[in-house]
Amino acid sequence: MSVTYGDYAGLPRFELDPDDSLWPPQLNDLPRPPRRLYGYGDPATLALPSISIIGARRATPYGTEVAALAARVAVEAGVSVVSGGAIGCDQAAGRAAIAAGGTHVAVLGTGADVVYPAGARDLLLRLAKGGGAVVSIAPWGAGPRRFAFPARNRVIAALSRALFISEAGMPSGTLSTAEAAVEIGRELLCAPGSILSPLSRGTNHLIAEGATCIVDEPSLEVAVSRIFGTLRFTHGPAPGTGPLSGAERRVLSAVTASPARVEALARMLDVGVVRALEVLGGLEGEGLVCRLPDGSYTASQHALRLMTSFGA
Repeated sequence: MSVTYGDYAGLPRFELDPDDSLWPPQLNDLPRPPRRLYGYGDPATLALPSISIIGARRATPYGTEVAALAARVAVEAGVSVVSGGAIGCDQAAGRAAIAAGGTHVAVLGTGADVVYPAGARDLLLRLAKGGGAVVSIAPWGAGPRRFAFPARNRVIAALSRALFISEAGMPSGTLSTAEAAVEIGRELLCAPGSILSPLSRGTNHLIAEGATCIVDEPSLEVAVSRIFGTLRFTHGPAPGTGPLSGAERRVLSAVTASPARVEALARMLDVGVVRALEVLGGLEGEGLVCRLPDGSYTASQHALRLMTSFGA
């Protein structure tokens, strides 16, 4: 467990209680509202119209890219992004929001002065210095404790008008955040995924239970516009990539839909395993596919980003 203290030395910090003018009133929608909020950065950002974007920690490239896409759409519509600072989808959303020039609020399960996880250090320090806020309902110096994270999740749900989930398994802390959001009347938006992917089981289940299904970028843009009453300012498309062979296109399409092992891809192409590996090698060289820890292949974040840019 990697925990760091003191990285915010010299930076102004704040403490808010429900009587303070900067207290975010939306937290009072919780059945048991927190009694105090601790943080660094600009407390005024807590009152901005915001959407919470969360997802799996051990995310696939699909999950992290969808989280980043949601953050970019939100920022370009003038909406702030709230997340939990965790590895995977949460950090992808936070980094994308900052990169797009937006505002981001990270809600921690530790004390606001504790950098956890360690990989979030650069993101949290940037928020503490400007561009958002790092907040927590845990007191200063509190380390990571299992029971603190469900309470953190309820704050993430309450701070925003809507909760977007890019990828989630079952069971997971992400689903507890979804439950909290529904309980207090927040709209729930979910990205569907392959029924063969364990990390899409949670989001697919939530959609089946009535969550708004976000099938593509335009549907996300429409949902944000409807919920927040704002229009999105879009940028031009990203540059493309070189032409792909027919076999490469089929493989890329297959692993975008669901991670697959080389043997399955060889059967799909009706070729030997060696030839399938050659096709995968070419796609890997272009940065379009990557290998997951279980040995299967999936589309890379770069590939997913290009597809999004061209509306594929």
